[in-house]
Amino acid sequence: MDWILLIIFLIASYAVIAYYIHSRKLWEDRITFYGPIMAIKTNRIGFFDKFAAFRTFFRIYGTAGVVAVIIVSVFITVMLFISVRYTLLVQPEPTGIYKPQNILLLPGINEYVPSTFAVWLAFIITIAVHEFGHAILCRVENIKVKTMGVLVAVIPIGFFVEPDEEELDSTKGIAKVRMFGAGITNNLVVGFSCFVLLILCMGLVVPVTQPIIHGVYKDYPASLAGIPPGSIITAVNGVSVESRADVSTILNTTKPGTTLTLTVEKDSVSSDYPLTLTTWPGDIPDRSSGFMGVEYYDGTAVLGVVNGMLSPIGFFQFLIVPFTNDSGIQFLRILAFETPDMTYYRVPFEGFWGIVHLLFWCAWINLNVGIFNAIPMVPLDGGYIFKEGVERLLDRRGLMKYSGYITGAVSYLMLVVLISLIALPYLFHI
Repeated sequence: MDWILLIIFLIASYAVIAYYIHSRKLWEDRITFYGPIMAIKTNRIGFFDKFAAFRTFFRIYGTAGVVAVIIVSVFITVMLFISVRYTLLVQPEPTGIYKPQNILLLPGINEYVPSTFAVWLAFIITIAVHEFGHAILCRVENIKVKTMGVLVAVIPIGFFVEPDEEELDSTKGIAKVRMFGAGITNNLVVGFSCFVLLILCMGLVVPVTQPIIHGVYKDYPASLAGIPPGSIITAVNGVSVESRADVSTILNTTKPGTTLTLTVEKDSVSSDYPLTLTTWPGDIPDRSSGFMGVEYYDGTAVLGVVNGMLSPIGFFQFLIVPFTNDSGIQFLRILAFETPDMTYYRVPFEGFWGIVHLLFWCAWINLNVGIFNAIPMVPLDGGYIFKEGVERLLDRRGLMKYSGYITGAVSYLMLVVLISLIALPYLFHI
């Protein structure tokens, strides 16, 4: 309730301040309103002029980025059409990732993207590196930047830069394409850099060796005895154990029907549970010993999956971490969320998991924003890059008058695809 009151207070305070500034027309040269969003801007942008001294480097960087953006643009376009085809075939319910609010990458609105400090900081960093990329390449390509600023809606939600429109319109070809692609390039570079740093950081943790019960099989001895998940086995029949191997050594001497006492610790409270072992499930053959019905937490295996994320499959697992409930990937939620699993590792310093979560969301949001902006649809950056490419291609052949039709047709087609992904699940289940 305290948080709700605080949020209400912040919204009310912002509304009063914004109304006062707008009604009194205060600082009109510094503050502009776009609906309820306040844009605070400044023309003190000499900072970006310093990057012109490194013009050669940034032009090479920008050109390489354009190549990457074109590849990503083709990839995301193909994936969107595949997604529409999949939606038509499967006809999913309008729930989960198919809810309209979950299409938007907004913390707290998208139910898979939590409203936490790490997420909001990553969100702000993502927008900043995107917009600053445009500003830097503007100066590198001798396009004047008139203003820059921050967008505020109760809290800062983004940044913007405003290039000189006349100079921008007069710039043609690869220079203009580099400028439009710079934001996406920065997002991809920052995203992949944070992704690699995330993997390197996880190499610093050490999984505990204690036998941790992560889950119990329904209707098997541990479940029937009421042993809670997250418990740590400390003894079997009074014999202390320190690892899964110690437990297995004892259980290998048992058979179905054997009764034993399992001592476990949960939240620093030790409890004894009598168990009568059963046979192993049919899908686990060649086991003659008794079966407790527990699933251990395997931190070593989790770290192995994290280390393998540099592969195509591993990268896909990284991208779906916020959405999945699959048991094979759910263990990876420690990378993004506060979970009990974090206590199963020894970390190098206090606050380590906060850094891991920030790196995850910086990587995840930057990559997703970069990929989305690469869609060849105006007003996205990918659309302007496509528009400039079409114009230069047709201009050489005297067909410039058709460029607007082609750009418009492709933009509307991509818009229809995006709307279809949102609307079709609802239309299927009216």
